[in-house]
Amino acid sequence: MTYQEKKSIVSLISTLLIFTVYLLYRYPQYPNEVSDSKVTFHYWGSFILVLTLVSIAAHIVISIVFNIIFRMTTGEKEPAFADELDKRIDLLAFRNSFAMFVSGFLLAMGLLVIDQPLKVMFIVLIAAGFLSDVTGSISRLYYYRRGV
Repeated sequence: MTYQEKKSIVSLISTLLIFTVYLLYRYPQYPNEVSDSKVTFHYWGSFILVLTLVSIAAHIVISIVFNIIFRMTTGEKEPAFADELDKRIDLLAFRNSFAMFVSGFLLAMGLLVIDQPLKVMFIVLIAAGFLSDVTGSISRLYYYRRGV
């Protein structure tokens, strides 16, 4: 397996772990008995903001640890440059990821149009963000395996 394939697998696994652990920690704290929209907005806003910050920090730490372990086990450095294939694969993976998020966003807005609760809209937005990240990692792995 190439460095890029291993990096995509680590990214996919870390995304799944980070999201699952954060969801299991944070979702039970949802204020069920309060119907005040201000409390609901506060909860979901902090949920998304903290998830974003935790995810970014965890991905940075995991990337550093991955590079250290990769270098220790193989004796190779990470590639210092990206060739045309790497750039094309990144663009295709970004396209797939973006399409997944936009689809989820449109679904969330559609749910608001048909008078679904705000909780459902936020859950769909969070799921769309998660699925777009997973889609990007899987696409990157697929394109490196298959070639473009």
